[in-house]
Amino acid sequence: MAGQEPSRTVLEGPERAPNRSLFYAMGYTEEELNRPLVGVVSAYSEIVPGHQHLDKLAQAVMDGVRLAGGTPILVPAIGVCDGITMGHAGMRYSLPSRELIADSVETMALAHGFDGLVLVPNCDKIVPGMAMGAVRINLPTVVLSGGPMLAGRVKDQDVSLSLLFEAVGKNKSGALSDEELEEMSQDACPGCGSCAGMYTANSMNCLMEALGLGLPGNGTIPAVSAARRRLAKTAGMRIMALIKEGVRARDIVSQEALFDALACDMALGCSSNSVLHLLAIANEADLAIDLKDFNAVSEKVPNLCHLAPAGPAHIEELDAAGGIQAVLRELVQTGLLHLDRPMASGKSLGEQIEGAVNKNPAIIRPFEDPYSKTGGLAILFGNIAPNGAVVKRSAVAQEMLVHTGPARVFDGEEEAIQAIYGGKIVPGDVVVIRYEGPTGGPGMREMLNPTSALAGMGLDSSVALITDGRFSGASRGASVGHASPEAAQGGPIALVEEGDRITLDIPAYRIHLEVSDEELETRRQAWQAPPLRVQNGWLSRYARLVSGADQGAVLKG
Repeated sequence: MAGQEPSRTVLEGPERAPNRSLFYAMGYTEEELNRPLVGVVSAYSEIVPGHQHLDKLAQAVMDGVRLAGGTPILVPAIGVCDGITMGHAGMRYSLPSRELIADSVETMALAHGFDGLVLVPNCDKIVPGMAMGAVRINLPTVVLSGGPMLAGRVKDQDVSLSLLFEAVGKNKSGALSDEELEEMSQDACPGCGSCAGMYTANSMNCLMEALGLGLPGNGTIPAVSAARRRLAKTAGMRIMALIKEGVRARDIVSQEALFDALACDMALGCSSNSVLHLLAIANEADLAIDLKDFNAVSEKVPNLCHLAPAGPAHIEELDAAGGIQAVLRELVQTGLLHLDRPMASGKSLGEQIEGAVNKNPAIIRPFEDPYSKTGGLAILFGNIAPNGAVVKRSAVAQEMLVHTGPARVFDGEEEAIQAIYGGKIVPGDVVVIRYEGPTGGPGMREMLNPTSALAGMGLDSSVALITDGRFSGASRGASVGHASPEAAQGGPIALVEEGDRITLDIPAYRIHLEVSDEELETRRQAWQAPPLRVQNGWLSRYARLVSGADQGAVLKG
Protein backbone atom coordinates (compact mmCIF):
# COMPACT_ATOMS: atom_id res chain seq x y z
CA MET A 1 0.00 0.00 0.00
CA ALA A 2 1.19 3.50 -0.83
CA GLY A 3 1.80 5.31 2.43
CA GLN A 4 1.25 4.12 5.97
CA GLU A 5 -1.94 2.31 6.87
CA PRO A 6 -4.07 4.43 9.25
CA SER A 7 -4.35 1.51 11.65
CA ARG A 8 -0.59 1.65 12.32
CA THR A 9 -1.05 5.11 13.81
CA VAL A 10 -3.53 3.62 16.25
CA LEU A 11 -1.71 0.38 17.06
CA GLU A 12 2.08 0.58 16.61
CA GLY A 13 4.78 1.48 19.12
CA PRO A 14 5.18 1.47 22.91
CA GLU A 15 3.06 4.62 23.26
CA ARG A 16 0.09 2.76 21.71
CA ALA A 17 0.13 -0.02 24.31
CA PRO A 18 -3.02 1.39 25.98
CA ASN A 19 -4.78 1.46 22.60
CA ARG A 20 -3.77 -2.13 21.87
CA SER A 21 -4.99 -3.24 25.28
CA LEU A 22 -8.52 -2.19 24.35
CA PHE A 23 -8.37 -4.27 21.19
CA TYR A 24 -7.11 -7.22 23.25
CA ALA A 25 -10.05 -6.62 25.60
CA MET A 26 -12.36 -7.32 22.64
CA GLY A 27 -10.61 -10.61 21.89
CA TYR A 28 -8.45 -9.55 18.96
CA THR A 29 -5.16 -11.42 18.69
CA GLU A 30 -1.75 -9.98 17.94
CA GLU A 31 -1.92 -11.59 14.50
CA GLU A 32 -5.20 -9.83 13.75
CA LEU A 33 -3.83 -6.47 14.83
CA ASN A 34 -0.86 -6.87 12.50
CA ARG A 35 -3.22 -7.04 9.52
CA PRO A 36 -5.10 -4.15 7.85
CA LEU A 37 -8.24 -3.16 9.74
CA VAL A 38 -11.35 -3.05 7.53
CA GLY A 39 -14.45 -1.25 8.75
CA VAL A 40 -17.58 -3.14 7.70
CA VAL A 41 -20.30 -0.51 8.03
CA SER A 42 -23.64 -2.29 8.31
CA ALA A 43 -27.09 -0.68 8.40
CA TYR A 44 -28.68 -3.86 9.77
CA SER A 45 -31.83 -3.31 11.80
CA GLU A 46 -35.22 -4.88 12.41
CA ILE A 47 -37.27 -1.87 11.24
CA VAL A 48 -36.35 -1.76 7.53
CA PRO A 49 -37.25 -4.69 5.20
CA GLY A 50 -34.27 -3.82 3.04
CA HIS A 51 -31.97 -4.13 6.04
CA GLN A 52 -33.30 -7.04 8.05
CA HIS A 53 -30.88 -9.47 6.35
CA LEU A 54 -27.79 -7.26 6.31
CA ASP A 55 -26.35 -9.05 9.34
CA LYS A 56 -25.85 -12.13 7.18
CA LEU A 57 -24.36 -10.15 4.31
CA ALA A 58 -22.04 -8.25 6.64
CA GLN A 59 -20.86 -11.57 8.02
CA ALA A 60 -20.16 -12.79 4.48
CA VAL A 61 -18.17 -9.60 3.81
CA MET A 62 -16.17 -10.26 6.98
CA ASP A 63 -15.50 -13.81 5.81
CA GLY A 64 -14.14 -12.42 2.55
CA VAL A 65 -11.89 -9.95 4.38
CA ARG A 66 -10.45 -12.75 6.50
CA LEU A 67 -9.96 -14.98 3.44
CA ALA A 68 -7.83 -12.23 1.92
CA GLY A 69 -5.74 -11.63 5.03
CA GLY A 70 -7.46 -8.70 6.70
CA THR A 71 -9.16 -8.05 10.02
CA PRO A 72 -12.81 -7.03 9.62
CA ILE A 73 -14.44 -4.83 12.25
CA LEU A 74 -18.22 -4.45 12.23
CA VAL A 75 -19.66 -1.01 12.99
CA PRO A 76 -23.28 0.21 12.71
CA ALA A 77 -25.14 2.82 10.71
CA ILE A 78 -28.71 4.03 11.13
CA GLY A 79 -31.35 3.74 8.42
CA VAL A 80 -34.85 5.17 7.97
CA CYS A 81 -37.47 3.20 6.00
CA ASP A 82 -39.06 5.67 3.60
CA GLY A 83 -42.12 3.48 3.08
CA ILE A 84 -42.89 3.29 6.78
CA THR A 85 -42.38 7.03 7.25
CA MET A 86 -44.41 8.00 4.17
CA GLY A 87 -47.30 10.41 4.65
CA HIS A 88 -46.61 11.60 8.18
CA ALA A 89 -44.11 13.66 10.17
CA GLY A 90 -41.61 10.80 10.27
CA MET A 91 -40.74 11.45 6.62
CA ARG A 92 -39.07 14.68 7.69
CA TYR A 93 -36.21 12.58 9.05
CA SER A 94 -35.49 10.61 5.89
CA LEU A 95 -33.38 12.93 3.74
CA PRO A 96 -31.66 14.61 6.72
CA SER A 97 -30.60 11.17 7.94
CA ARG A 98 -28.33 10.99 4.89
CA GLU A 99 -26.11 13.63 6.49
CA LEU A 100 -26.03 11.78 9.83
CA ILE A 101 -24.98 8.60 8.03
CA ALA A 102 -22.18 10.36 6.13
CA ASP A 103 -20.97 11.91 9.38
CA SER A 104 -21.06 8.57 11.19
CA VAL A 105 -18.98 6.86 8.47
CA GLU A 106 -16.41 9.63 8.79
CA THR A 107 -16.49 9.43 12.58
CA MET A 108 -16.14 5.67 12.98
CA ALA A 109 -13.50 5.28 10.27
CA LEU A 110 -11.19 8.14 11.24
CA ALA A 111 -11.62 7.78 15.00
CA HIS A 112 -10.53 4.15 14.92
CA GLY A 113 -7.94 4.12 12.16
CA PHE A 114 -9.62 1.88 9.59
CA ASP A 115 -7.52 1.13 6.52
CA GLY A 116 -10.50 0.55 4.24
CA LEU A 117 -14.26 0.30 4.23
CA VAL A 118 -16.90 -2.08 2.96
CA LEU A 119 -20.24 -0.32 3.09
CA VAL A 120 -23.31 -2.53 3.61
CA PRO A 121 -26.42 -0.38 3.03
CA ASN A 122 -29.54 -1.01 0.98
CA CYS A 123 -32.26 1.61 1.17
CA ASP A 124 -32.93 5.13 0.03
CA LYS A 125 -30.73 7.59 1.93
CA ILE A 126 -28.41 5.01 3.44
CA VAL A 127 -26.65 4.18 0.16
CA PRO A 128 -25.76 7.76 -0.80
CA GLY A 129 -25.09 8.70 2.83
CA MET A 130 -22.46 5.99 3.20
CA ALA A 131 -20.95 6.82 -0.20
CA MET A 132 -20.76 10.50 0.76
CA GLY A 133 -18.86 9.65 3.94
CA ALA A 134 -16.48 7.37 2.07
CA VAL A 135 -15.52 9.87 -0.63
CA ARG A 136 -15.21 12.59 2.01
CA ILE A 137 -12.51 10.71 3.92
CA ASN A 138 -11.14 9.02 0.79
CA LEU A 139 -10.29 5.56 2.06
CA PRO A 140 -10.28 2.43 -0.11
CA THR A 141 -13.97 1.54 -0.37
CA VAL A 142 -16.31 -1.10 -1.79
CA VAL A 143 -20.11 -0.91 -1.61
CA LEU A 144 -22.01 -4.16 -1.05
CA SER A 145 -25.73 -3.40 -1.03
CA GLY A 146 -28.39 -5.71 0.34
CA GLY A 147 -30.14 -6.31 -2.99
CA PRO A 148 -33.70 -5.91 -4.24
CA MET A 149 -36.82 -7.54 -2.88
CA LEU A 150 -38.59 -10.01 -5.15
CA ALA A 151 -41.83 -8.78 -6.65
CA GLY A 152 -45.04 -9.67 -4.84
CA ARG A 153 -47.92 -11.53 -6.43
CA VAL A 154 -51.55 -10.39 -6.32
CA LYS A 155 -54.19 -12.07 -8.50
CA ASP A 156 -51.60 -13.48 -10.91
CA GLN A 157 -49.94 -10.08 -11.31
CA ASP A 158 -46.42 -9.15 -10.25
CA VAL A 159 -46.65 -6.15 -7.94
CA SER A 160 -44.48 -3.95 -5.75
CA LEU A 161 -44.95 -1.22 -3.18
CA SER A 162 -45.98 1.54 -5.61
CA LEU A 163 -49.07 -0.40 -6.66
CA LEU A 164 -50.14 -0.69 -3.05
CA PHE A 165 -49.92 3.07 -2.51
CA GLU A 166 -52.04 3.55 -5.62
CA ALA A 167 -54.50 0.95 -4.34
CA VAL A 168 -55.29 3.31 -1.45
CA GLY A 169 -56.60 5.81 -4.02
CA LYS A 170 -58.72 3.10 -5.61
CA ASN A 171 -60.06 2.19 -2.20
CA LYS A 172 -60.96 5.82 -1.48
CA SER A 173 -62.78 6.07 -4.81
CA GLY A 174 -64.73 2.87 -4.12
CA ALA A 175 -63.01 0.84 -6.84
CA LEU A 176 -61.31 -1.50 -4.34
CA SER A 177 -62.81 -2.99 -1.18
CA ASP A 178 -61.21 -2.84 2.25
CA GLU A 179 -60.76 -6.62 2.11
CA GLU A 180 -58.98 -6.48 -1.25
CA LEU A 181 -56.73 -3.69 0.00
CA GLU A 182 -55.75 -5.70 3.07
CA GLU A 183 -55.03 -8.77 0.93
CA MET A 184 -52.73 -6.67 -1.24
CA SER A 185 -50.96 -5.27 1.82
CA GLN A 186 -50.02 -8.79 2.87
CA ASP A 187 -48.85 -9.95 -0.55
CA ALA A 188 -47.18 -6.93 -2.21
CA CYS A 189 -43.87 -7.15 -0.34
CA PRO A 190 -42.95 -10.83 0.04
CA GLY A 191 -39.71 -10.58 2.04
CA CYS A 192 -36.41 -8.87 2.64
CA GLY A 193 -34.71 -6.49 0.24
CA SER A 194 -35.12 -3.00 -1.17
CA CYS A 195 -38.59 -2.56 -2.69
CA ALA A 196 -38.76 -4.28 -6.06
CA GLY A 197 -39.12 -1.39 -8.53
CA MET A 198 -36.68 1.20 -9.82
CA TYR A 199 -37.32 3.29 -6.74
CA THR A 200 -34.64 5.35 -5.01
CA ALA A 201 -32.94 2.49 -3.17
CA ASN A 202 -32.49 0.34 -6.25
CA SER A 203 -31.63 3.39 -8.33
CA MET A 204 -28.72 4.20 -6.04
CA ASN A 205 -27.63 0.58 -5.72
CA CYS A 206 -27.49 0.38 -9.51
CA LEU A 207 -25.66 3.69 -9.77
CA MET A 208 -23.02 2.43 -7.33
CA GLU A 209 -22.15 -0.10 -10.04
CA ALA A 210 -21.96 2.62 -12.66
CA LEU A 211 -19.78 4.79 -10.41
CA GLY A 212 -17.51 1.81 -9.83
CA LEU A 213 -17.73 1.47 -6.04
CA GLY A 214 -20.17 -1.45 -6.36
CA LEU A 215 -19.14 -4.72 -7.97
CA PRO A 216 -21.07 -6.13 -10.95
CA GLY A 217 -24.44 -7.35 -9.69
CA ASN A 218 -24.54 -4.95 -6.74
CA GLY A 219 -27.71 -3.25 -7.96
CA THR A 220 -29.72 -6.18 -9.24
CA ILE A 221 -28.90 -9.56 -7.65
CA PRO A 222 -31.97 -10.36 -5.47
CA ALA A 223 -31.57 -10.08 -1.73
CA VAL A 224 -32.57 -13.70 -1.19
CA SER A 225 -30.14 -15.13 -3.76
CA ALA A 226 -27.06 -17.12 -2.78
CA ALA A 227 -25.28 -15.06 -5.44
CA ARG A 228 -25.73 -12.03 -3.17
CA ARG A 229 -23.78 -13.74 -0.38
CA ARG A 230 -21.08 -14.78 -2.82
CA LEU A 231 -20.86 -11.17 -3.98
CA ALA A 232 -20.50 -10.10 -0.34
CA LYS A 233 -17.52 -12.43 0.13
CA THR A 234 -16.00 -11.11 -3.09
CA ALA A 235 -16.45 -7.54 -1.81
CA GLY A 236 -14.53 -8.49 1.33
CA MET A 237 -11.70 -9.89 -0.75
CA ARG A 238 -11.67 -6.95 -3.14
CA ILE A 239 -11.24 -4.37 -0.39
CA MET A 240 -8.01 -6.06 0.62
CA ALA A 241 -6.70 -5.73 -2.94
CA LEU A 242 -7.67 -2.04 -3.03
CA ILE A 243 -5.88 -1.42 0.27
CA LYS A 244 -2.74 -3.17 -0.99
CA GLU A 245 -2.82 -1.23 -4.27
CA GLY A 246 -3.60 2.09 -2.61
CA VAL A 247 -6.78 2.65 -4.65
CA ARG A 248 -9.02 5.05 -2.77
CA ALA A 249 -12.63 6.10 -3.12
CA ARG A 250 -11.84 9.26 -5.10
CA ASP A 251 -9.64 7.31 -7.50
CA ILE A 252 -12.85 5.54 -8.51
CA VAL A 253 -15.44 8.31 -8.00
CA SER A 254 -13.95 10.73 -10.51
CA GLN A 255 -15.52 13.38 -12.74
CA GLU A 256 -15.66 10.78 -15.51
CA ALA A 257 -17.35 8.26 -13.20
CA LEU A 258 -20.04 10.77 -12.26
CA PHE A 259 -20.92 11.45 -15.88
CA ASP A 260 -20.99 7.72 -16.63
CA ALA A 261 -23.37 7.32 -13.69
CA LEU A 262 -25.49 10.13 -15.11
CA ALA A 263 -25.68 8.29 -18.42
CA CYS A 264 -26.69 5.07 -16.67
CA ASP A 265 -29.29 7.02 -14.66
CA MET A 266 -30.89 8.32 -17.87
CA ALA A 267 -30.91 4.89 -19.51
CA LEU A 268 -32.48 3.20 -16.49
CA GLY A 269 -35.08 5.89 -15.73
CA CYS A 270 -33.96 6.13 -12.11
CA SER A 271 -35.71 7.89 -9.26
CA SER A 272 -35.71 11.70 -9.33
CA ASN A 273 -34.00 11.47 -5.93
CA SER A 274 -30.87 10.30 -7.73
CA VAL A 275 -30.38 13.94 -8.75
CA LEU A 276 -30.10 15.02 -5.11
CA HIS A 277 -27.75 12.18 -4.27
CA LEU A 278 -25.38 12.46 -7.23
CA LEU A 279 -25.07 16.20 -6.53
CA ALA A 280 -24.32 15.44 -2.87
CA ILE A 281 -21.71 12.76 -3.68
CA ALA A 282 -20.07 15.15 -6.15
CA ASN A 283 -19.98 17.83 -3.46
CA GLU A 284 -18.16 15.50 -1.04
CA ALA A 285 -15.68 14.48 -3.74
CA ASP A 286 -15.01 18.13 -4.70
CA LEU A 287 -16.24 17.46 -8.24
CA ALA A 288 -18.09 19.88 -10.50
CA ILE A 289 -21.59 18.91 -11.60
CA ASP A 290 -24.83 20.88 -11.77
CA LEU A 291 -28.42 20.50 -12.92
CA LYS A 292 -27.69 21.62 -16.48
CA ASP A 293 -25.33 18.66 -16.84
CA PHE A 294 -28.29 16.33 -16.30
CA ASN A 295 -30.13 17.79 -19.29
CA ALA A 296 -26.99 17.76 -21.44
CA VAL A 297 -26.52 14.03 -20.79
CA SER A 298 -30.25 13.36 -21.16
CA GLU A 299 -30.16 14.81 -24.68
CA LYS A 300 -27.53 12.24 -25.69
CA VAL A 301 -28.62 9.10 -23.80
CA PRO A 302 -31.74 7.09 -24.69
CA ASN A 303 -34.09 5.65 -22.09
CA LEU A 304 -33.73 1.87 -22.34
CA CYS A 305 -35.66 0.57 -19.30
CA HIS A 306 -39.23 0.98 -18.06
CA LEU A 307 -39.15 -0.69 -14.67
CA ALA A 308 -41.85 -0.19 -12.03
CA PRO A 309 -43.40 2.32 -11.59
CA ALA A 310 -42.81 3.35 -15.24
CA GLY A 311 -43.61 -0.16 -16.46
CA PRO A 312 -44.55 -3.65 -15.25
CA ALA A 313 -41.04 -5.14 -14.90
CA HIS A 314 -39.08 -5.38 -11.65
CA ILE A 315 -35.40 -5.46 -10.67
CA GLU A 316 -35.17 -9.26 -10.64
CA GLU A 317 -36.03 -9.18 -14.36
CA LEU A 318 -33.35 -6.57 -15.00
CA ASP A 319 -30.89 -8.88 -13.26
CA ALA A 320 -31.89 -11.83 -15.44
CA ALA A 321 -31.56 -9.63 -18.53
CA GLY A 322 -27.91 -8.92 -17.77
CA GLY A 323 -28.15 -6.21 -15.13
CA ILE A 324 -26.34 -2.90 -15.06
CA GLN A 325 -23.33 -4.24 -16.93
CA ALA A 326 -25.57 -5.02 -19.92
CA VAL A 327 -27.09 -1.55 -19.74
CA LEU A 328 -23.62 0.02 -19.72
CA ARG A 329 -22.63 -2.18 -22.63
CA GLU A 330 -25.55 -0.78 -24.65
CA LEU A 331 -24.42 2.74 -23.75
CA VAL A 332 -20.97 2.24 -25.29
CA GLN A 333 -22.65 3.29 -28.52
CA THR A 334 -23.25 6.79 -27.16
CA GLY A 335 -19.53 7.40 -27.18
CA LEU A 336 -19.91 9.05 -23.77
CA LEU A 337 -18.58 6.35 -21.44
CA HIS A 338 -15.05 6.60 -20.07
CA LEU A 339 -13.93 3.04 -20.64
CA ASP A 340 -10.42 3.38 -19.22
CA ARG A 341 -11.41 4.50 -15.73
CA PRO A 342 -10.81 2.15 -12.74
CA MET A 343 -13.49 0.16 -10.98
CA ALA A 344 -13.53 -1.52 -7.56
CA SER A 345 -13.42 -4.86 -9.39
CA GLY A 346 -9.79 -4.15 -10.34
CA LYS A 347 -10.71 -3.85 -14.01
CA SER A 348 -11.32 -0.81 -16.15
CA LEU A 349 -14.93 -0.07 -17.07
CA GLY A 350 -14.26 -1.27 -20.61
CA GLU A 351 -12.76 -4.56 -19.42
CA GLN A 352 -15.58 -5.08 -16.94
CA ILE A 353 -18.41 -4.74 -19.46
CA GLU A 354 -16.65 -6.41 -22.38
CA GLY A 355 -18.45 -9.71 -21.93
CA ALA A 356 -21.80 -8.29 -20.84
CA VAL A 357 -24.79 -9.49 -22.86
CA ASN A 358 -28.32 -8.10 -23.14
CA LYS A 359 -30.27 -11.31 -22.61
CA ASN A 360 -33.76 -9.80 -22.83
CA PRO A 361 -34.35 -6.85 -25.19
CA ALA A 362 -37.88 -6.53 -23.78
CA ILE A 363 -36.40 -5.49 -20.42
CA ILE A 364 -33.29 -3.66 -21.64
CA ARG A 365 -34.20 -2.09 -24.96
CA PRO A 366 -31.36 -2.17 -27.50
CA PHE A 367 -29.65 1.15 -28.10
CA GLU A 368 -31.22 1.29 -31.58
CA ASP A 369 -34.78 0.76 -30.24
CA PRO A 370 -35.17 2.81 -27.04
CA TYR A 371 -38.33 3.85 -25.26
CA SER A 372 -37.26 7.39 -26.04
CA LYS A 373 -34.21 9.03 -27.57
CA THR A 374 -33.80 11.16 -24.46
CA GLY A 375 -33.09 10.08 -20.89
CA GLY A 376 -35.46 9.18 -18.09
CA LEU A 377 -34.99 12.39 -16.09
CA ALA A 378 -35.39 16.04 -17.06
CA ILE A 379 -34.58 19.28 -15.26
CA LEU A 380 -37.13 22.03 -15.92
CA PHE A 381 -36.38 25.74 -15.63
CA GLY A 382 -38.70 28.74 -15.61
CA ASN A 383 -40.01 31.62 -13.54
CA ILE A 384 -41.62 29.27 -10.99
CA ALA A 385 -38.32 27.37 -10.56
CA PRO A 386 -35.44 29.53 -11.81
CA ASN A 387 -32.86 27.23 -10.21
CA GLY A 388 -34.51 24.10 -11.60
CA ALA A 389 -37.06 21.39 -10.86
CA VAL A 390 -36.86 17.65 -11.53
CA VAL A 391 -39.26 15.27 -13.26
CA LYS A 392 -39.01 11.54 -13.99
CA ARG A 393 -39.83 11.95 -17.66
CA SER A 394 -39.95 8.20 -18.33
CA ALA A 395 -42.91 7.81 -15.93
CA VAL A 396 -45.01 10.63 -17.43
CA ALA A 397 -47.95 9.81 -19.70
CA GLN A 398 -47.43 11.03 -23.27
CA GLU A 399 -50.40 13.37 -23.09
CA MET A 400 -48.95 15.12 -20.01
CA LEU A 401 -45.53 15.95 -21.43
CA VAL A 402 -47.00 19.34 -22.34
CA HIS A 403 -49.77 20.63 -20.11
CA THR A 404 -51.33 23.92 -19.02
CA GLY A 405 -53.81 24.20 -16.18
CA PRO A 406 -54.99 26.17 -13.17
CA ALA A 407 -52.98 26.03 -9.96
CA ARG A 408 -54.54 24.37 -6.94
CA VAL A 409 -52.34 25.61 -4.11
CA PHE A 410 -51.63 23.84 -0.80
CA ASP A 411 -49.18 24.80 1.92
CA GLY A 412 -48.29 21.24 2.86
CA GLU A 413 -48.87 17.62 1.90
CA GLU A 414 -51.75 16.96 4.29
CA GLU A 415 -53.94 19.71 2.81
CA ALA A 416 -53.37 18.36 -0.69
CA ILE A 417 -54.19 14.77 0.27
CA GLN A 418 -57.45 15.87 1.86
CA ALA A 419 -58.44 17.74 -1.31
CA ILE A 420 -57.55 14.83 -3.61
CA TYR A 421 -59.45 12.25 -1.59
CA GLY A 422 -62.28 14.74 -1.17
CA GLY A 423 -62.81 14.90 -4.93
CA LYS A 424 -61.80 18.55 -5.17
CA ILE A 425 -59.09 18.00 -7.80
CA VAL A 426 -60.34 17.63 -11.37
CA PRO A 427 -58.74 16.81 -14.73
CA GLY A 428 -56.56 19.63 -16.01
CA ASP A 429 -55.56 20.94 -12.58
CA VAL A 430 -51.97 21.61 -11.54
CA VAL A 431 -51.59 20.74 -7.86
CA VAL A 432 -48.96 22.89 -6.12
CA ILE A 433 -47.62 21.63 -2.78
CA ARG A 434 -45.17 24.05 -1.18
CA TYR A 435 -43.31 24.66 2.07
CA GLU A 436 -42.08 21.07 1.85
CA GLY A 437 -38.49 21.84 0.77
CA PRO A 438 -35.26 21.12 2.68
CA THR A 439 -35.82 24.12 4.97
CA GLY A 440 -39.58 24.47 4.84
CA GLY A 441 -40.48 20.83 5.46
CA PRO A 442 -38.04 20.56 7.02
CA GLY A 443 -36.40 17.60 5.36
CA MET A 444 -38.04 17.69 1.93
CA ARG A 445 -40.69 15.02 2.44
CA GLU A 446 -41.56 12.64 -0.39
CA MET A 447 -44.98 13.18 -1.97
CA LEU A 448 -45.75 9.55 -2.78
CA ASN A 449 -49.15 9.68 -1.09
CA PRO A 450 -50.44 12.57 -3.26
CA THR A 451 -49.08 11.07 -6.51
CA SER A 452 -50.44 7.65 -5.62
CA ALA A 453 -53.80 9.15 -4.69
CA LEU A 454 -53.98 10.81 -8.11
CA ALA A 455 -52.99 7.58 -9.86
CA GLY A 456 -55.38 5.46 -7.82
CA MET A 457 -58.25 7.82 -8.64
CA GLY A 458 -57.42 7.81 -12.34
CA LEU A 459 -56.06 11.37 -12.46
CA ASP A 460 -52.36 10.71 -13.12
CA SER A 461 -52.76 11.25 -16.88
CA SER A 462 -54.73 14.50 -16.53
CA VAL A 463 -53.38 16.28 -13.43
CA ALA A 464 -49.85 17.63 -12.85
CA LEU A 465 -48.22 18.07 -9.46
CA ILE A 466 -45.46 20.57 -8.63
CA THR A 467 -43.69 20.79 -5.29
CA ASP A 468 -40.57 22.10 -3.60
CA GLY A 469 -40.56 18.76 -1.81
CA ARG A 470 -39.54 15.58 -3.59
CA PHE A 471 -41.03 12.37 -4.88
CA SER A 472 -40.46 8.75 -4.07
CA GLY A 473 -38.96 6.69 -6.85
CA ALA A 474 -42.31 4.88 -6.69
CA SER A 475 -44.13 7.99 -7.94
CA ARG A 476 -45.33 8.27 -11.51
CA GLY A 477 -47.18 10.86 -13.54
CA ALA A 478 -46.39 14.52 -14.29
CA SER A 479 -44.77 14.95 -10.88
CA VAL A 480 -42.32 17.84 -10.78
CA GLY A 481 -40.26 18.13 -7.61
CA HIS A 482 -37.30 19.97 -6.09
CA ALA A 483 -38.64 23.38 -7.29
CA SER A 484 -35.82 25.75 -6.41
CA PRO A 485 -35.53 28.11 -4.67
CA GLU A 486 -38.05 26.63 -2.27
CA ALA A 487 -41.02 28.51 -0.85
CA ALA A 488 -39.55 28.88 2.64
CA GLN A 489 -36.58 30.70 1.12
CA GLY A 490 -38.83 33.06 -0.84
CA GLY A 491 -38.73 31.13 -4.09
CA PRO A 492 -41.37 31.97 -6.72
CA ILE A 493 -43.38 28.87 -5.86
CA ALA A 494 -44.33 30.78 -2.67
CA LEU A 495 -45.99 33.44 -4.83
CA VAL A 496 -48.39 31.18 -6.76
CA GLU A 497 -52.06 31.90 -6.12
CA GLU A 498 -55.12 29.73 -6.57
CA GLY A 499 -56.19 29.70 -10.21
CA ASP A 500 -52.92 30.97 -11.72
CA ARG A 501 -52.16 29.21 -15.01
CA ILE A 502 -49.03 27.02 -15.04
CA THR A 503 -47.48 25.54 -18.20
CA LEU A 504 -45.41 22.38 -18.12
CA ASP A 505 -43.32 21.61 -21.25
CA ILE A 506 -41.06 18.68 -20.46
CA PRO A 507 -39.57 18.21 -23.97
CA ALA A 508 -38.49 21.88 -23.87
CA TYR A 509 -37.22 21.58 -20.25
CA ARG A 510 -39.55 24.45 -19.33
CA ILE A 511 -42.00 25.25 -16.54
CA HIS A 512 -43.72 28.63 -16.45
CA LEU A 513 -46.14 30.51 -14.22
CA GLU A 514 -48.38 32.59 -16.49
CA VAL A 515 -48.13 35.71 -14.32
CA SER A 516 -46.36 38.94 -15.27
CA ASP A 517 -43.05 39.89 -13.71
CA GLU A 518 -44.68 43.03 -12.32
CA GLU A 519 -47.40 41.06 -10.56
CA LEU A 520 -44.87 38.58 -9.15
CA GLU A 521 -42.81 41.48 -7.77
CA THR A 522 -45.92 42.93 -6.09
CA ARG A 523 -46.62 39.56 -4.49
CA ARG A 524 -42.97 39.23 -3.46
CA GLN A 525 -43.11 42.53 -1.59
CA ALA A 526 -46.14 41.30 0.38
CA TRP A 527 -44.68 37.83 1.15
CA GLN A 528 -43.37 37.06 4.62
CA ALA A 529 -41.22 34.09 5.54
CA PRO A 530 -43.12 31.68 7.82
CA PRO A 531 -41.58 30.46 11.08
CA LEU A 532 -39.76 27.14 10.94
CA ARG A 533 -42.16 24.23 11.38
CA VAL A 534 -39.77 22.46 13.77
CA GLN A 535 -38.33 24.61 16.55
CA ASN A 536 -36.21 22.12 18.48
CA GLY A 537 -34.20 18.95 18.04
CA TRP A 538 -31.68 18.34 15.29
CA LEU A 539 -34.20 18.93 12.49
CA SER A 540 -34.29 22.60 13.52
CA ARG A 541 -30.50 22.75 13.11
CA TYR A 542 -30.81 21.00 9.76
CA ALA A 543 -33.40 23.50 8.55
CA ARG A 544 -31.07 26.39 9.34
CA LEU A 545 -27.99 24.83 7.71
CA VAL A 546 -29.25 22.96 4.65
CA SER A 547 -28.65 24.16 1.09
CA GLY A 548 -31.22 24.20 -1.68
CA ALA A 549 -32.29 21.11 -3.59
CA ASP A 550 -30.47 22.41 -6.68
CA GLN A 551 -27.24 21.96 -4.69
CA GLY A 552 -28.16 18.48 -3.44
CA ALA A 553 -29.70 19.57 -0.11
CA VAL A 554 -26.32 19.24 1.59
CA LEU A 555 -25.37 20.95 4.82
CA LYS A 556 -23.57 24.23 4.33
CA GLY A 557 -19.99 24.22 5.56
